[in-house]
Amino acid sequence: MEKVGKVLRASLYKGIKQGIENNQVVFLMNYSAVSSSEIGALRKDLSKIGAQMHVPQNRIAKLVLKDLKNDVLADGIKGQSALIWSNSDAAIVSKTLVKFTDQFESVVIRGGLLDGEVLAGGDVKRLSDLPAKEVLQAQLLQVMLSPVTRFAGLLNAKSRDLLSILKQYGEKKGGN
Repeated sequence: MEKVGKVLRASLYKGIKQGIENNQVVFLMNYSAVSSSEIGALRKDLSKIGAQMHVPQNRIAKLVLKDLKNDVLADGIKGQSALIWSNSDAAIVSKTLVKFTDQFESVVIRGGLLDGEVLAGGDVKRLSDLPAKEVLQAQLLQVMLSPVTRFAGLLNAKSRDLLSILKQYGEKKGGN
């Protein structure tokens, strides 16, 4: 029979590993001197946008990250650490985290993973400057439709010019 502590650690390990593997975006945040009510408010904000905040045991989180070949993130786990993971828009999640870090000097975003690629802390800040995914898609669609729209306007302008010439010619001949 296994000891309870070993079963608990195995369960925590499995939960962290699944959280990292099953989500498109994972951020690592270190915090100190932040009250539990403020962390609770952050958790609520994150859950509204489809993200979860997990405060793991540092030793277990380091083991998981090293096993997943993410040594850079594993080295960032110091003191009070939290993992934030989500399958929703990475830009929106990073905006929420950056907004939170701006309120507290003791909160630092150490980095993250975006579709398996490692992000540094500065990359997360740049990611937060991007518009939401839907806005980027709308901008791309606008760029793609721009030539078609201009072509339709050009065709419309030529027919308008022809009608204008015919009208002027008709007025010159004395017609209506």
